[in-house]
Amino acid sequence: MISKSIDTGTDDLLAEVIDGVALITLNRPEARNAMSGPMNQALQKTLADAEVDPDIKCIVLTGAGKGFCAGGDVKGMAESGDGTVGANTIDGAIHEQRIHQRGTAGKLFKMPKPTIAALPGAAAGAGLSLALACDMRIMASNAIMTTAFARVGFSGDYGGTYFMTQLVGSAKARQLYYLSERVSAEEALSLGLTNWVCEADELREKAMEIASRLANGPTVAYRYMKENLNRALAGEVDDCLDLEATHHVHCGQTQDHREATKAFVEKREPTFVGR
Repeated sequence: MISKSIDTGTDDLLAEVIDGVALITLNRPEARNAMSGPMNQALQKTLADAEVDPDIKCIVLTGAGKGFCAGGDVKGMAESGDGTVGANTIDGAIHEQRIHQRGTAGKLFKMPKPTIAALPGAAAGAGLSLALACDMRIMASNAIMTTAFARVGFSGDYGGTYFMTQLVGSAKARQLYYLSERVSAEEALSLGLTNWVCEADELREKAMEIASRLANGPTVAYRYMKENLNRALAGEVDDCLDLEATHHVHCGQTQDHREATKAFVEKREPTFVGR
């Protein structure tokens, strides 16, 4: 196993690379990993670096302790008396929020590498949005999801309304946002909000097993595949067909494709190199 730690600049976020997988851990367990300023800034930089690091093939986002992420620091908002603007102007706060959202949830969704959220416990508010921004999710059997925004007088952020609607449809998304209902791991699995459920003590091993498969897969094809799938969410069918055709032909020129066809004929597993 080849492992190296990443200096994120803050104890609020831990990161390491294990055999091509970037394991990023939200690390404020005493606050259920609620997002702090240093955590948010570090997450943006770590994801931006991971996107262009050729040694990183897949990203796993998880939380320390018994929670994934409680979203915004509501206690801190209560103490400051303002949950959004603070010392900033309204326009300045909106611009800053846009940067934070695009650099975290937006980056997880759009970067040309597979992203996985591993939920050891509750994912709430913006924490849920981060989880839904990932390509796939795995939950501990005792973990829950909740939008939570209505409980604190917010409308939602970090792309959650987009991701939730795409995953479960408009009517169910409205129910979960308006009523802030708690969704168990089993219900999340049946709704399509998570891909796998496992016991809590198996979560990291299972997440890394899936991530390792992706890290050792055809990374060029995954990049094009992800773009195809993302474009399909809002694109016209002809746009999707044309993009698939372009990416299909490009993939046919890769070393990975040639290796896979050779392995198929030889009845063995292919060895992908990402070229």
